[in-house]
Amino acid sequence: MASIRLTRRPRHPVVFGVLLVISVLMVLPFAELILSSLRSANTVHEDTWLPSVFEWSNYKQVVTLIPFGRYARNSAVLATLFSILTTLSSAVVGYGFARLRGPGKNILFGLLISTMMVPQIVTLIPTYLLFAQFGLVGTYWPWVLWGIAGAPYAIFLYRQFFSSFPKELEEAAVIDGAGRIRIFVTIFLPLSRPLLVTAFVLAFNTVWGDFIAPNLLLDESNTTLAVGVSQGYVIQQGFQLSNLLAGGAMLYLVPVVVLFLAAQRSYVRGFVNSGLK
Repeated sequence: MASIRLTRRPRHPVVFGVLLVISVLMVLPFAELILSSLRSANTVHEDTWLPSVFEWSNYKQVVTLIPFGRYARNSAVLATLFSILTTLSSAVVGYGFARLRGPGKNILFGLLISTMMVPQIVTLIPTYLLFAQFGLVGTYWPWVLWGIAGAPYAIFLYRQFFSSFPKELEEAAVIDGAGRIRIFVTIFLPLSRPLLVTAFVLAFNTVWGDFIAPNLLLDESNTTLAVGVSQGYVIQQGFQLSNLLAGGAMLYLVPVVVLFLAAQRSYVRGFVNSGLK
């Protein structure tokens, strides 16, 4: 008896085709970035799609022309420190808005959310002047203070997530003699692991991808990789080496992509659990 092979056809071919076209359009800039990083300095502005010769040695120049390792270490330390502080402080504030009662709580939460509509560039100069008065320019203390203050978007996620917890869970813990701190540490934090990962990834990407604040508040010795890559690949005549800049941008993207792939499942689950559907 001849076997019959069944081929599974997409139920919505038009939607599938549209998504495929969108995916290709999103990948094209990265493909162009990779190809530009493999061109020689003389052929970087050619109109051809593929370079005539793949210059893999460009990546060796990328990491040797500037102190790439030091810049990457500075970015990793700064982003990790800020992410840990932001994740924990935002969890505490979100727990307070979700589970505690107090006069004016809703008004304070509304004011907090409204700060998300204020662009960072608007408050950057006053923030710089404030940090300069306390002698914090050129140090990582601004990011420590920002991390302790929490992030509005993370506080909103925590508040939405903690609000869905049943009151009986806290009441049972109170009967067992647990206080607010113990309830938060032993019950709410372990159950919010996907959201912790989500807040950490968002905070890490915020600092890792920031160029303006490190360029304004840090000096050459402790600046981040974003500043180093954007300003380092220049020859003596002042012209920028576009092929090395593209190679530096590719290496700059690697940690963020790896972090997202490692935390993808918890990252998506964190948004779903927080009520953003």
